[in-house]
Amino acid sequence: MSIEACAALVERGDPWRFACAMAAPVAARRVLFPLYAFNIEVARAPWVTQEAMIAEMRLQWWRDALEEIASGGPVRRHEVVTPLAEVLDPEAARLLDRLVEARRWDIYRDPFEDETHLEHYLEDTAAMLMRAGVRALGGNDEGVTDYGFGTGLAMFLQAVPELEARGRVPLVDGREAAIATLAQEGLARLKRGRKALALSGQAKGALFPGVTAAALLRRVAAQPGLVAAGAVQMPEAGRKLRLIRAAALGWV
Repeated sequence: MSIEACAALVERGDPWRFACAMAAPVAARRVLFPLYAFNIEVARAPWVTQEAMIAEMRLQWWRDALEEIASGGPVRRHEVVTPLAEVLDPEAARLLDRLVEARRWDIYRDPFEDETHLEHYLEDTAAMLMRAGVRALGGNDEGVTDYGFGTGLAMFLQAVPELEARGRVPLVDGREAAIATLAQEGLARLKRGRKALALSGQAKGALFPGVTAAALLRRVAAQPGLVAAGAVQMPEAGRKLRLIRAAALGWV
């Protein structure tokens, strides 16, 4: 039940967030590794079984763990929950509860009801994860929802082909014009979020997963067909350069 165990889980399950955590200040890693390990476990829960009830029970297990953290009472011993409980305050635990609840969409094959439903899904997953990280690192999370939405959208558009292959309907409107509009909305919210951010160097480490989002969304806005082609990607060298710059300059 150590930070090292969480780091190993993140390295295997989410190499990009692992690189982002390693680029953050050393002191921030004791927050980011448990947080990202939690995110892996929750994101995985709807996909490890074909039985919807079992998937619901897995997500409820995490909601119960977060409730224990939020209440300030005894917390179950677990390789991720134990170190997570050491870094979250009650409000951060409640933010993560929204993340777990949103992941229920992944269990079923129903499409999003409308654009607002998709927007809330991205806010409650990517943005709540970032807000919890910023809060746990002592930062003000104003503006983080907008920045997290843009980050989550870029990642979500990368995942569209895989989600469709698994029988899900990830896009409310799959026409290229609609996808371009969605990417432009993501860019606008990234910009608005950046303007509102006023964070210390350590707290900014929670935002590093978003350093490639603007570039990816600009590409989609210009070439929305990249989404269906599974080509919403950035060369590894470009990702590393942006991450190095963010770590050196505190810029996101």
